[in-house]
Amino acid sequence: MSIVSKPQRARAGEAGEDRVCRCGAFTLAEVVVSILIITISLAGMIGVYVQAAVRSEYSAYSLSAQMMAVSGMEQCRAAKYDPRGSPPTDALVSSNFPAQVTVLEAGTAGSTVMYATNTTKILTISSNPPMKMVRVDCTWRFPGRGLFTNSVFTYRAANQ
Repeated sequence: MSIVSKPQRARAGEAGEDRVCRCGAFTLAEVVVSILIITISLAGMIGVYVQAAVRSEYSAYSLSAQMMAVSGMEQCRAAKYDPRGSPPTDALVSSNFPAQVTVLEAGTAGSTVMYATNTTKILTISSNPPMKMVRVDCTWRFPGRGLFTNSVFTYRAANQ
């Protein structure tokens, strides 16, 4: 049995608790390092998010340019090309398809309007049998990345 009074025991217990709390706390260096790690992690996540948004916008414009090139190809396929018919008709010539500048419809909420140019080239491959090559290029610019071209080509025989 001890002869220590109650108030002395309380003070002894308080001093022991202080010692335990001091040993379990973080130092300033540990707090600074943990904040630095969290900051770097958040900066990385934000950077990845921004890059994903840019790539998504690029993909939307690229798809729109590809559909614009396909639209030009469909116009060429709709042209009458029958050189052996009576009377012979050949509406599949480059002069019937001038360069067209139109807005790329990317479907994004951004206020930036992007333009693209469709150019059509038609080459005669053979006259017997009659065959032509049709190539449609859609040229467009992506901000900060440069000039891009989406191309579609096909071969077209008479009456096809």
